[in-house]
Amino acid sequence: MIPSIPAVLPPLQGHAQGVWLKGDWHIHSRHSTDSSNNSEAKIINFAERMGFDYLAITDHDVHVMGAVAHHTWADPDFHSASVLLFYGAELTANRGHINILSAEPYDHQRMFDARDDRDWNILKVKRELGVHMSANHPSTKNHYGFSFDLADSVEIWNTSVWPKNVPGVRIWDDMLKSGRMLGARGGSDSHHGVPDTPEQIVPLSIEASANYVGTPTTWIFARERSKRAILEALEQGRASVSSNPYNPRVEFFADSDGDGIMEMMMGDNVKPTGRPVTFEVRLVGGGIAGASYGVRVVKNRDPFGSFVTDPVTRSVRFTDTPGADERNYYRVEIEGPQAPYPDVPNSMAQSLNMVALSNPLYFNYDPDF
Repeated sequence: MIPSIPAVLPPLQGHAQGVWLKGDWHIHSRHSTDSSNNSEAKIINFAERMGFDYLAITDHDVHVMGAVAHHTWADPDFHSASVLLFYGAELTANRGHINILSAEPYDHQRMFDARDDRDWNILKVKRELGVHMSANHPSTKNHYGFSFDLADSVEIWNTSVWPKNVPGVRIWDDMLKSGRMLGARGGSDSHHGVPDTPEQIVPLSIEASANYVGTPTTWIFARERSKRAILEALEQGRASVSSNPYNPRVEFFADSDGDGIMEMMMGDNVKPTGRPVTFEVRLVGGGIAGASYGVRVVKNRDPFGSFVTDPVTRSVRFTDTPGADERNYYRVEIEGPQAPYPDVPNSMAQSLNMVALSNPLYFNYDPDF
């Protein structure tokens, strides 16, 4: 079934009111048996020290046979005065991995018991539990092998190693091209902490210096600083991803009606007028002072254009005319010098020149598809 072009669309939410929040959606603690030197206290203390706003510790549920409520969530260190902690787990099934995310505790055992069931039965459990399902690393060995109609978001940047994510971004583009409005996020998928003593060193301890909390960092524009608002914004695609928290956040806007006001932001969906639309890319905070960054624009899965930000305003504008009777989406990728992440010093080399990427702006998408 080809999604229809809707006759009318809901009004835009606007972006005058809201707050940008940063965090990491995919982390493993000692409750995952393939983790080392990574207690919840170590993870949360690091996130607090780095000024993160939210965090999802998503341990493998198969390691505890689904009983995450009695392990990860019951850990006495599962608390923070400054970081919003989501309840979640990595559903680890024969068909791949899904991050289950919730603002409040839920019955994860039910989801675990249904993990290898048919998609429509998993969807029923998901709806009854009221949880968010995020497709993990869709192009890796343990790829997401379920229907994307189950997914509320997709992990398009997994770990600090950018090149391995390129096929996953193509899968995301395929889903967008098919008519799905699918919000994108990142996740460090970090498993290993820095050993406290030489005796604790294991062969994979070196990963802690190259991939840890915030590599990458997902920035969420939420209506308020609450877990429910953050999940809502993630599903809506009001988010962007940076390779680390010291790199700039990319913001992507558009003036769809030609009145000189940028009323669209990432995740928004409008009916075009048939007149030219002005798009604006802004890089906010962090980064290298005085540097110019490359902006690669993707339209409907294909390259649209390449631009360079002004080093003073750190922004760039371009125009295009989305057809009134066509479905189109636009997104951007930012390349340039990596800002140092002193606490994870080897991460920058893993990300190469990829600094950040945006969620799309949509035109003529059917929100009910």
